[in-house]
Amino acid sequence: MSIFTAFGLSASAGLNAYIPLLVIALLARYTNLITLDPQWQALTHPAIIALLAVLAGIEFFADKIPAVNHINDAIQTVVRPVAGAIAFAAGSGAIGSTHPVLALAVGLLVAGSVHATKSLAVRPAVSLTTGGVANTPVSMAEDAVALSVSLLAIIIPVALLVIAVGVLFWAWRRWRRTTPA
Repeated sequence: MSIFTAFGLSASAGLNAYIPLLVIALLARYTNLITLDPQWQALTHPAIIALLAVLAGIEFFADKIPAVNHINDAIQTVVRPVAGAIAFAAGSGAIGSTHPVLALAVGLLVAGSVHATKSLAVRPAVSLTTGGVANTPVSMAEDAVALSVSLLAIIIPVALLVIAVGVLFWAWRRWRRTTPA
């Protein structure tokens, strides 16, 4: 099950770098839903939790301002994959059973792929088709998805897999209908 948790957390980091890390930190500190390996216990320190909350707030607001969101996405091109690597490794306990480089690389690739899809395909299409009017609602939806996926990844990882497959199937069917033959 921990592999599903790891993939869910790293994928949500591709949408918002700090939400999954904050979810991991809070749930590990205040519940028994997730137990971090010793090398990731620093995430539960109150100062780190406060820092993650501040960074999540900055990213939340920066992503809602039309001109700033493009700058934010450029900065997040580095941050989100790194956050995904940390979320994958910390959320799965993979460091103990898998080579650390492999765990971090997989998380980096998952978060990086989600971020690239968002910033290179989805957001430009939304901006182009709506004149930027839909960017704020889309950003809010991305944050809601990042939070939901992060929580689901920890609470019910199998449900996350089913939801992820369903969303990918829906997106594929929608893409097939809109793509000229």
